[in-house]
Amino acid sequence: MSDAAKTNESNEAIVTNSALPPKKPTIAALRYEDSAATQALIEAFAASLKAKGHSIAGVVQTRLRESAGSRPRIVLRDLENGAIYPISQDLGPGSSACNLDAGELALACGAIERAARRGVDILAISKFSKQEAEKGGLCDAFRIAMATRTPVVSGVSPHFLAEWAEFAGDVATFVTPEIGALEEWWNGLERRAH
Repeated sequence: MSDAAKTNESNEAIVTNSALPPKKPTIAALRYEDSAATQALIEAFAASLKAKGHSIAGVVQTRLRESAGSRPRIVLRDLENGAIYPISQDLGPGSSACNLDAGELALACGAIERAARRGVDILAISKFSKQEAEKGGLCDAFRIAMATRTPVVSGVSPHFLAEWAEFAGDVATFVTPEIGALEEWWNGLERRAH
């Protein structure tokens, strides 16, 4: 056997023997029926991690009423600085058009992306739902988190589970929507990091 062939065989053995272990899930996906309860859970989990000294960024979805008698607007609230991104627009009485404010959604997405690039311990991305299933919404925030290997906690709409599976693959795992289950998932990530 020539020296080149021996070297090739040796290199193939090294590659085969040093295969990386399968990627561990870094996204805690919370399958939800009640979106508001899931958002409150994500916010409570974020607060518990902050209290332990972890850096967390991202957004949770909530509803705000601007004045008495007005319809509540859907907003994304930034967990780092409290900034509000109103993602629903008031199109007036009787309107049946889509009231999503794509510009505000893009601003929120950009804030999450910057935090991931800057480096934080964990990101909250409010949810994977219709916009994300159509490859829009907060998809870029998820992608940057995956690329930077930043752990994420997010809600996943039960109506878009197939799209979620295709999008997130094996980097996500469903976690029971309870604070204890999220803490167990987080502790598992920390153990693997050391």
